[in-house]
Amino acid sequence: MGITLPGFTTRSIGVADGIELNAAVGGEGPALVLLHGFPQTHLMWRHVAPALAAHHTVVCPDLRGYGASSKPDPAGEDTYAKRTMAADIVRLADALGFDRFALVGHDRGAHVAFRAGLDHPDRITHLGILDIVPTLDTWNVLRGVHAAVGFHLYLMAQPPGLPEQMISRSADAFFGHFLDAWSTGSDAIPPDVRAEYLRACRGAVASIVADYRATATVDIAHDQADLDAGNRLTMPVTVVQQDWGRQLGFDAAAVWRPWATDLRHFTTEAGHFMAEEAPEDIAALILDLVRR
Repeated sequence: MGITLPGFTTRSIGVADGIELNAAVGGEGPALVLLHGFPQTHLMWRHVAPALAAHHTVVCPDLRGYGASSKPDPAGEDTYAKRTMAADIVRLADALGFDRFALVGHDRGAHVAFRAGLDHPDRITHLGILDIVPTLDTWNVLRGVHAAVGFHLYLMAQPPGLPEQMISRSADAFFGHFLDAWSTGSDAIPPDVRAEYLRACRGAVASIVADYRATATVDIAHDQADLDAGNRLTMPVTVVQQDWGRQLGFDAAAVWRPWATDLRHFTTEAGHFMAEEAPEDIAALILDLVRR
């Protein structure tokens, strides 16, 4: 891969039997892990990570099933459960010698970060969430014709076979659609980065679908169990979103309040790819989070 994060070294780190995460590591100081979204890789942090590395040891992995990380066969529903993917991140921190770390995730990475915060509260010092609501709430707020914005969620929730076949046969068109539709600036994702995202996704259709399928099955069960048990995110939490409430007709901040005891909720004028469209703003919000 020709594109790298400036000032970072990239290595493959074992986190489970047969599972290695490709991770870029740079900077010095308290550990800060950044998780990418869909349809991206760790390269989405190419502007934000170097700014944060002036204050932190910053770790940017490709999630299980994405980028240059391992892509195990999705034989069971737990293989790409957010609980499993969150455990990967905790073991990644272990391998790098970090007992505690701040964690920020975007999109799919935000779902992983959310689960890590609930499952490993003793390890996560601060939690940043970019442009999601929790898995359980995602399905609850998608209603009527406005749910069309999330058509991919319903497609990839189908049983194994059809989604993988459909997406594989038009992979660049499928993944490219989201890069176009979710971006508010034509220069946010330059051609070389776009080509790398498409290349990475083209080679990971089965694992990406499995990640999304888990969001319609086992991940819901895990969220519901925590909600029923009264489990909450107890570390400082910052959520940054587009104004989905206005677009889809719900109060996004109110959706988040039952999940976090120390919450700050912000909306942004940037698009979904906010770390690439407004990196200075996102870096500032992350620094504000970890100082709380």
